[in-house]
Amino acid sequence: MNMYLFVYDLMQFCGHSWIFTNMIIRFMTFGKDSLADTFHSIGLVMRLCQLLSVLEILHILIGIDKSRLLPRFLQITERIIILFVVINSQEEVQGKYVVCVLFFLWNLLDVIRYTYNMLARMGIYYLPLTWLNFSLCIPLYPLSVLAKGFAICVSLPYFESFGTYSIKLPFPFTFSIYFPYVLKMYLIVLFAGMCFIIQNLFSERMAHLGTGNNKNKRS
Repeated sequence: MNMYLFVYDLMQFCGHSWIFTNMIIRFMTFGKDSLADTFHSIGLVMRLCQLLSVLEILHILIGIDKSRLLPRFLQITERIIILFVVINSQEEVQGKYVVCVLFFLWNLLDVIRYTYNMLARMGIYYLPLTWLNFSLCIPLYPLSVLAKGFAICVSLPYFESFGTYSIKLPFPFTFSIYFPYVLKMYLIVLFAGMCFIIQNLFSERMAHLGTGNNKNKRS
């Protein structure tokens, strides 16, 4: 199982490293013009990596990963909802700068996290990397939540105009779902979940750095 988890972390590291490097090179080459084309350039690999991350929930459920289920579940579902429901379904949103910001934050955190995980599988604990893994997420995660919230707000006019995912059942039913209202309610859930996850991030940091025990791992 340890070898399987190492291979999984390696695959994710390769995917996120490719995305992160591609974004930097494109920005250095094309400047601001590259920002609007971020999703079309790396969106496929990003979607594959996020779909693959669903396996992390399974890893926790079957007991091969000792991470807490609820925080990891919330983090993964947040990305899935924003990436596949909000961004992927609305072509007009894909060209917004907020997509580039989101991808940059997600991949910066994931490159560090999967690097730490791979080394931890081999029993290697590099103190600066451990510090980055458990410290950088604390300021960057709230920023990513703000970016997710902004992406939802930007997408609302398009969901209202096109009626995407809105459902109205025919007579004799009077039940209907207006998807922009669902997204507005999800905003509340998103920010409420942020408070819980930040608390968990502080707890993890204290467990790994506060006591000087760097040999615990977070997957």
